[in-house]
This record gives sequence, structure tokens and C-alpha cells, in this order.
Amino acid sequence: MKVIGIISDTHGYWDEKYEKYLGDCDEIWHAGDIGSTEVADRFEAMRPTFRAVYGNCDGYDLRARYSEILRFKCEDVDVLMKHIGGYPGHYDRSIVKSIYASPPKLFISGHSHILKVMPDKSLGLLHINPGAAGLMGWQRERTLIRLEIDGNKFGNCDVITLGKNKSIL
Repeated sequence: MKVIGIISDTHGYWDEKYEKYLGDCDEIWHAGDIGSTEVADRFEAMRPTFRAVYGNCDGYDLRARYSEILRFKCEDVDVLMKHIGGYPGHYDRSIVKSIYASPPKLFISGHSHILKVMPDKSLGLLHINPGAAGLMGWQRERTLIRLEIDGNKFGNCDVITLGKNKSIL
């Protein structure tokens, strides 16, 4: 079994709560718009496996370091991650053909700043968008997700609220 921390849209902002909630995870997955190499370095320094894709707001330094699309196995789960990916019934045109041609078991995206955990029953996959953990954007609450993966099963999916997004209040 692995405990996975899923985060997105930090936009260069570091919150000490990331270490509190993600520090004991086996892996941390960042779904893009990391925002700075300093933030990426801090995630990597936490020492769990760190996987990330770049987002539309990430510069060339992060685009050189991370890919646009990441597909990998975690336990027995096929995972696909892309920053701009949409959600079931509304997948982004940049990824929809890949999803339908070879559906993953877990599809992770960011970008919208909208927290979503929803199944795509037609494809037999789970979609997760962890919302946004940074201060940029219109989201009222900053969020991330912790998820357990045991073999090919998901368990204990917890939404962690990091606090209000004071930049819009």
C-alpha cells in the first residue's frame, strides 16, 4: 500500500502545511503550475518520490525538468497525469484521444482550481483534480488530496483544506 499526496496549482507559493500533510506520503504528485524551481526543489527535498507535470503558467525551467504528460504505474494502478486535462464527459481535446484509446485507472489533472473526485463509469477510471493549493486564482479554499493505493484499489481519499485563499477576499 502507498499513501499518495496529490497537489496542483501552487503558483510559486510554499505553505509549511504541505510538509505537514504530505511529508509522510510515499509519493507526491504535482499536477502542474508549480510556479518556481524553488517550490519544486522543496517538494523534491521532502524525500518521498516526487512526480510532476508542468502547467501552462510554468516557465521553461520547469518545462525542461518535467513533462507535459506523465503516465506511470503506482502499485497496480495505471496513472495518467496532465495539467490541462478536463474531467469525465469534458476531457480536454489535447488528451481525449489518449484517454479513450487506452484508459488509465486514475486520471489526474489540475488547471481549473476546481476540486473534483469523480468516476468515469464508461471508461472505468477515477478522475481527481486536487483543486488549487496556492494563492493565485479565484478558489476560496486551498486544497490538496491524500489517497491510498493498495494493489489496484483506492482507499481513504481525504480532501485536506489548507485555508482560505486570502488573495481574493
